[in-house]
Amino acid sequence: MNFRQDLKHPVFRAAAEQAAAAGVRVFVIGGYVRDLLLNRPNNDIDFVTDGDGVELAGKVAAALNINHVHVFKNFGTAHFRSGELDIEFVGARKESYSRTSRKPAVVPGSLDDDQKRRDFTINAMAISLQEENYGDLADPFNGLADCARKIIRTPLDPDVTFSDDPLRMMRAVRFANQLGFTVDPGAREAICRNASRLKIVSMERISSEFNKVMECPLPSTGIKLMFETELLPHFFPELVRLHGVERKNGKAHKDNFFHTLQVLDNVALTSDKLWLRWAALLHDIAKPPTKRFSDTEGWTFHGHEDLGARMVPKIFARLKLPLDHHMKYVQKLVQLHLRPIALTKEEVTDSAVRRLLFEAGDDVDDLMLLCRADITSKNESKVQRYLANYEVVKEKLVEVETKDHIRNFQPPVTGEMIMKTFDLKPGKEVGIIKNAIKDAIMDGAIHNNYEEAFAFMLIKGQELGLVAAQH
Repeated sequence: MNFRQDLKHPVFRAAAEQAAAAGVRVFVIGGYVRDLLLNRPNNDIDFVTDGDGVELAGKVAAALNINHVHVFKNFGTAHFRSGELDIEFVGARKESYSRTSRKPAVVPGSLDDDQKRRDFTINAMAISLQEENYGDLADPFNGLADCARKIIRTPLDPDVTFSDDPLRMMRAVRFANQLGFTVDPGAREAICRNASRLKIVSMERISSEFNKVMECPLPSTGIKLMFETELLPHFFPELVRLHGVERKNGKAHKDNFFHTLQVLDNVALTSDKLWLRWAALLHDIAKPPTKRFSDTEGWTFHGHEDLGARMVPKIFARLKLPLDHHMKYVQKLVQLHLRPIALTKEEVTDSAVRRLLFEAGDDVDDLMLLCRADITSKNESKVQRYLANYEVVKEKLVEVETKDHIRNFQPPVTGEMIMKTFDLKPGKEVGIIKNAIKDAIMDGAIHNNYEEAFAFMLIKGQELGLVAAQH
């Protein structure tokens, strides 16, 4: 197979010419080659040479009039950008590993050595840029056939490949999920045997691969594979604990692991937002510790939303996920995920809707998407009833927001105004009055405007024995 017609960007010809002038060979290798075969877009181009990769990168960049080349001496690599392309050069290498680290000892090697060290056959293919066979595919491990069969397979013994660098097990899952491939049975068994080796991988790298699975069109596929190959317990035990059904006195609860994955997929069908997907993944995370059984209620999970919200920061910290507004967003949605449907159990009051709008703020639309995704019962009539309730709440949210502008609620009377009016210093009276104004607006006792809020403040101040200052 020849790819000459696909190598249109000037970087390919520049690499070929500079390598020839230096008397070395150069190849395009890895994901770019794989994605050419699969007709997938890929802006990352990796070149491997049997010469000095850093030196060749500098010459190719100069030929393309590119001034900024980033050199990583420890890795023997160099990187530069050309338009939208990320371009990297590396010298061909051999690797050897110790049992205690996934960081290899590296020595120069041949193209054959370099292809052997690649994670999967589909990533070990290379395209020659030598004039005599420009565009020819070098495929010693039948990656082309594996692309056609949609198989993830390692070039060498999978036990060695995965034990040497255990992150490759996560990458196997990720590529299978992203590409719609299956993991070769031998490789799958090797993952099961080597799953405990994940302990030598940094949590940052594990979470990076996990997030790439979370961003797939149907992330449940990858997470189920991590569960089945026993990877998941080594970094996400809380998720594993959701698995299973308990039966008592003829009553059983649903399997919250598979329910969670269905909710995650439902969200993924409607939104690309990574952190909304995380909220879906964690919305029921506290069901195992809150699970109770009684003859009157059957199985209950009272308070799982509150405990779940408290668990979110601990999970994010352990997984080395950002402890910033992303975490707070996930925490908020986990805390509130029951509220929209709970509103329909009684008449949907304006007051309850105002409070939901106030607490959810700008995230109310995402909360409603999560709530809609959480409707997963196998009982069709129950689903239809919940969907009807969902639409009632959705319409009420629009109606109340249009009328009262609560979504980004800012008190019409500030703490500074209260202190100035009653000649107060910061203290509990200011907080009492502020909360009373907020509650009055939420309950519909006054409208969300300055005049009514100021009059209410004066009344509340009098009740507290405060006297308005004369200004």
